[in-house]
Amino acid sequence: MARVLVIGDIHCPAHHPGYLQFCKDLYREWRCNTVVFIGDVADLQAISFHAHNPNCPGPADEYILAKQQIQQWYRAFPKAKVCIGNHDERVVRLAESVNIPSRFLRDYADIWRTPGWDWKYEHIVDGVYYFHGTAQGGTHPAWNAAGKMLMPVVMGHCHSRSGVKWRANPLTRIFSVDVGCGIDVDAYQFAYGRHIKDRPILSASVILDGIPYHEVMPCGKGEKYHKRNFRA
Repeated sequence: MARVLVIGDIHCPAHHPGYLQFCKDLYREWRCNTVVFIGDVADLQAISFHAHNPNCPGPADEYILAKQQIQQWYRAFPKAKVCIGNHDERVVRLAESVNIPSRFLRDYADIWRTPGWDWKYEHIVDGVYYFHGTAQGGTHPAWNAAGKMLMPVVMGHCHSRSGVKWRANPLTRIFSVDVGCGIDVDAYQFAYGRHIKDRPILSASVILDGIPYHEVMPCGKGEKYHKRNFRA
């Protein structure tokens, strides 16, 4: 069975500067052989139906900055499965709103120059269902999704939800994992959340031989992955 590292939402170009090293360390420490990005690899704040933050870069500059960060991840993990998130597909949704068919659009691997990444809305590895979690919510989003899917579920999307839950019947156990995220909460892209009391949890998950484990990133002041340790 696979030894899967699950990387949370990174929203390039607004990932936490220490999150990449954190994930590289987990991959090595847990001896993983498979990587799943749980979605929202790109933020695309400038290409959205929502109001744009005037402090953020425009579409062309955001693309350049996002691609630079994504290439850092690609060099670290040249083979990976990617769950397409709602931010990743903003270009597609905007194109559809003005009647542009998908055949006129480039695929994700071409846009971000990641030929070794398999971009799909969902992946199943060893009977575990991985998807971004678009349209899911609530206090226990992955738990709710597992109840609907009737199988183990790993998802992202809800940045303030993080951890593992189990349910069981006389015949089987089913787990659900909210991966958390890897964002820089101080980035302008997340200014909309300044008054939200549920703060993002920076974390990742590992699924070893069908058993989930959850790792919260030590990123507070004085801790190993605090952003101050990663500034040039």
